[in-house]
Amino acid sequence: MQHAVGSPLPPPPQPGHGPATGWSPAAHHPSAVPTGALPPGALPQGGPQPPAPGFAGGPAPHAPGQVPSAPGPVPQAPGQPSHPQSQGPATLQLGHGPVPPNPDTTGHIQLPPGGPVAMPSPPQGTAQADTGATTLAVLLIGPAGAGKTSVAKFWAEHRRVPTAHISLDDVREWVRSGFADPQSGWNDHSEAQYRLARRTCGFAARNFLANGISCILDDAVFPDRPVVGLGGWKRHVGPGLLPVVLLPGLEIVLERNALRSGNRRLTDEEVARIHGRMAGWYGSGLPIIDNSQLDVPATARVLDDVLSRAIASPPQW
Repeated sequence: MQHAVGSPLPPPPQPGHGPATGWSPAAHHPSAVPTGALPPGALPQGGPQPPAPGFAGGPAPHAPGQVPSAPGPVPQAPGQPSHPQSQGPATLQLGHGPVPPNPDTTGHIQLPPGGPVAMPSPPQGTAQADTGATTLAVLLIGPAGAGKTSVAKFWAEHRRVPTAHISLDDVREWVRSGFADPQSGWNDHSEAQYRLARRTCGFAARNFLANGISCILDDAVFPDRPVVGLGGWKRHVGPGLLPVVLLPGLEIVLERNALRSGNRRLTDEEVARIHGRMAGWYGSGLPIIDNSQLDVPATARVLDDVLSRAIASPPQW
């Protein structure tokens, strides 16, 4: 049983010896009162009785109100084990809290604050950047069923540098009570939760990148809403964000959406409407990947090639 004061438990008594020197039974008594706070000659109730006058083991007399000093260690008989509590001065004083550890030895790591992400520069003397060894911030855009989450996870897991995948839908679904599902009707609440999730993802990306960890975010950004969509991501992350559009054919998107479950599965009409709006990215200047005939690893390789060209010649957006 541990006590609030943090004192060690008393050692077992040795044959022919009294309690270990330096151990105060009053330290663990619920109603213990410091000796110096009592009138001269008074003892706490339930405490040890004073030794008879002249008894050799009794404490030396002291002035009224003066706290007696702790007695020194008792010599041990030959062959008798010594007690750790009786060796050297006490390391914990009653009535005082534990000494806080040295902050230099706690393993605390100072993290640099996240700031706007700048455009990465290709290495000197090379035709194109090695994206596998470059810290990047990537925004993967596409309709529902385009494979954004699968490609982003695979790409992040197979890079040579630390990389994080930040999914907008995952962050949006952090809201459990009061979750505004757009499938039940787009309103101010669902709009606010989408914007809040995007801003939260942006903060997370900036913090990861400031500490040397690349990020890939995925979101269904519409080209006909530049201020809220792409412009919002640029404000949240920084001008160095590299957007790439993942846009397979409508038939592929419908097939992949049919495999979904829960609130992430949309109706065919909704999927077709979103896919039609995403077609507005053609002619925007952003790189577009048609992964209709590509599996996830092949799409990730194409994504690396696209990002290498984007670093060498950043898109204007």
